[in-house]
Amino acid sequence: MSYQKIYEYARSNPEGFWMEAASAIDWDVEPSHALSDENAPLYEWFADGQLNGCWNAVDRHVAAGHGDRTAIIYDSPITNTVQKISYAELQERVALLAGGLQAKGVTKGDRVIIYMPMVPQAVEAMLACARIGAVHSVVFGGFAAAELAVRIDDAQPKCIIAASCGLEPGRVVHYKPLLDAAIEAAAHKPDFCVIFQREQEVASLTDGRDVDWYGFQHGVAPAPCVPVEGNHPAYILYTSGTTGQPKGVVRHTGGHLVALNWSMRNLYDMNPGEVFWAASDVGWVVGHSYICYAPLTFGCTTIVFEGKPIGTPDAGTFWRVIDEHKVKCLFTAPTAFRAIKREDPEGSFIGKYDISSLESLFLAGERADPDTIQWAQAKLGVPVIDHWWQTETGWAICGNPLGIEKLPVKIGSPSVPMPGYDVQILDEGGHEVPAGELGAIAIKLPLPPATLPTLWNAEARFRKSYLEHFKGYYETGDAGYKDEDGYLYIMARTDDVINVAGHRLSTGGMEEVLASHPDVAECAVIGVADDLKGQMPLGFLCLNKGATKDAADVVSECVKLVRDKIGPVAAFKLAVVVDRLPKTRSGKILRGTMVKIADGESYKMPATIDDPAILDEIAVALKTLGYPKA
Repeated sequence: MSYQKIYEYARSNPEGFWMEAASAIDWDVEPSHALSDENAPLYEWFADGQLNGCWNAVDRHVAAGHGDRTAIIYDSPITNTVQKISYAELQERVALLAGGLQAKGVTKGDRVIIYMPMVPQAVEAMLACARIGAVHSVVFGGFAAAELAVRIDDAQPKCIIAASCGLEPGRVVHYKPLLDAAIEAAAHKPDFCVIFQREQEVASLTDGRDVDWYGFQHGVAPAPCVPVEGNHPAYILYTSGTTGQPKGVVRHTGGHLVALNWSMRNLYDMNPGEVFWAASDVGWVVGHSYICYAPLTFGCTTIVFEGKPIGTPDAGTFWRVIDEHKVKCLFTAPTAFRAIKREDPEGSFIGKYDISSLESLFLAGERADPDTIQWAQAKLGVPVIDHWWQTETGWAICGNPLGIEKLPVKIGSPSVPMPGYDVQILDEGGHEVPAGELGAIAIKLPLPPATLPTLWNAEARFRKSYLEHFKGYYETGDAGYKDEDGYLYIMARTDDVINVAGHRLSTGGMEEVLASHPDVAECAVIGVADDLKGQMPLGFLCLNKGATKDAADVVSECVKLVRDKIGPVAAFKLAVVVDRLPKTRSGKILRGTMVKIADGESYKMPATIDDPAILDEIAVALKTLGYPKA
């Protein structure tokens, strides 16, 4: 069946479509219906069914005779370790960990914060919580103590599971002191903490509160899977909020597993037993969905990678992992490929490895500029699929469904909506705009399964943040347009659409033009305050390694490029070459913070920033252009 027919079926008969998808996972009690809409605009999926997330991700494969199949490959170039864990081994490890938690009083509905690096134990901790119906909240390992404390007070965990340390190239990140400081600062205190001691740093345990990962499991009975309701929270994942207070995105168990399981075959074109690699982190939504739950529920092998695209040890590490583990599908952020391309513009490392197992590359998390996509297509020789989703949605809003039908790739577009997503482009009044016209991207309610039903203990904030601006729609916060074929183009966050002398312009469109310059590896455009025009665009350019042109020449050529491609209306005259851009650890460029620096406004140091020192470098670069203005 074609994509169009499947999409129309899901739109005309969502009940039938999603009940069919639900039959592909295991239920203790089958749901009587898919959608519960009695509390609209708050919706729930498969609410009266009962199931267990860990059973679906682990035990059912063992029960089906696939216990010897590899579930997890742990690959850490930082520690020079490769470890393979079968589904049967994973079942034993998770059941014992869950038994330890149960023996110390963790039960269905209790919250457990997980504060760990990219090690298999992080995935085991998530699954152990799911096994007993506890609600996990993974906090990115190494987050500042103050930010962790905020999450402790919001989630109120009975237990925190942490590692003694994390590892970055050339340094050890001391997790335990951060954890201790966070608990000290938080009003809520966990009953106990489980500490996984890494050999690179053994932390001191707090008497009466901390227990050793292995020690506390000694002598306990393995825990069986506890059935939970379809609308039971699987996890809380905190995402940054505009007020500085993080938003706790809730994910319900039933819809989460149904949609993710569906996506593995239909979007990513995977089969059980094949190797899927999401080069992300368990602290981000991609890690939840596509390192842990989706590949394991579908019966694939997933890779837990502790390393970087460059520097561990070089720009060939991705190709080494693909070769060594026979990866079929790679899912990563465009920023990873920009880093590789900047370090190795010719792609010379690729030829050192056999990457013939790779059939597709999926990009998400940041706009995928055409230059990066074209580079990856040329060097890898496989479909390069940009797809778009959010922490809130849990899986792709738009993509190219390779498992159904390989649609034409339009560079610059994440393709078309996935079943269940009715994506529309609206003006400020909430009216749909014609094809080709820029507007706010909104999704008609109800959202499909796996998307957020609410925020943790913050229903009013959920309504205000997502549902009130456009009645009957979920507001994505992104701006873009659709073409005549229904392909979506994400141009910027709505905050990044700038108004230059009355013209609404997309900073993303300018970034596409700048990235097409042969010497530009990466770029960002922000809107700065201007007395005459309201706002003016300002560009930051990172150059390729080995670029020989003078920075001033590259800037003048880039200014001309934007003038030629977009026109004088863009008023693009300001650009500066910098060594690097400020980013979150997941690779998102901190444009909003850069705007505040340029406009001379105070700002809060973003909790997720990769390296705070970069902001000082940006401030110095802005001064050369006269910003902030006196």
